[in-house]
Formats: sequence, structure tokens, C-alpha cells
Amino acid sequence: QVHLVESGGGSVQAGGSLRLSCEASGYEYSSGYWMGWFRQAPGKEREWVASIRSNGPTFYNDSVKGRFTISQDKVKKTLYPQMESLMTEDTAVYYCATSRWELTTTEILRVDLYKNWGQGTQVTVSS
Repeated sequence: QVHLVESGGGSVQAGGSLRLSCEASGYEYSSGYWMGWFRQAPGKEREWVASIRSNGPTFYNDSVKGRFTISQDKVKKTLYPQMESLMTEDTAVYYCATSRWELTTTEILRVDLYKNWGQGTQVTVSS
């Protein structure tokens, strides 16, 4: 049973930075599988932010490219999204999840192809 726990959220002023964490217990890295990072703002649908594959390739939503980076520690089974130059529109609950199966790079942004969602961590960016 895979269990994901996000942490590191908080309140920050625009232009600031936050480092989130997603710890995955019970997760076994498998080539071709992805860990995804998503967010959901009030009144909006859940949105793909970025995904990282077990062997390293990382893809980002254009809205965060150049500002967010994701790294992973396979020993600790933890994902670390680093968010820089935060904007008010980044305000949302951030979630991590694991892919249901091996995904293509065009599939990685589909919310329905992920499972084992964490409880989320709130990020609030004020102007």
C-alpha cells in the first residue's frame, strides 16, 4: 500500500520561495513510472504542475517552467518540489501522486492517470 504525505506548504509573499516535500512510503521505483505534482486552486479543477520519472526525466507545466524544479531522493523515497519566484496565481493546495502505469510524455499531465494521492499541502502567495 503506497502512502504519500506532502509537507512544506505555507504562506509567502510574491517573489518568495518554498520547498515542498512528498514522502512516499510503500512505493517501489519502477522504470517508466512517474511521480506527479498537481495543484488545485479554489473553484478550479486540479491542474498538472510537473512530473518526474523514476530514472530522472522531468517535465513541467509551462506556467511554472523556469521557476519550479523537482528533485527526488530515491533512498528516502521523497520528492522535493522547489518553488521560486512565486506568484499569487500559484496559490493552491499542492498534491503528489504516482502514475497508474508507465505513461507517455503526453499522458503525464492527465490527472486521471495518477493514484495514491496525498492529502495535499496549502501554498498561499500574497501580493
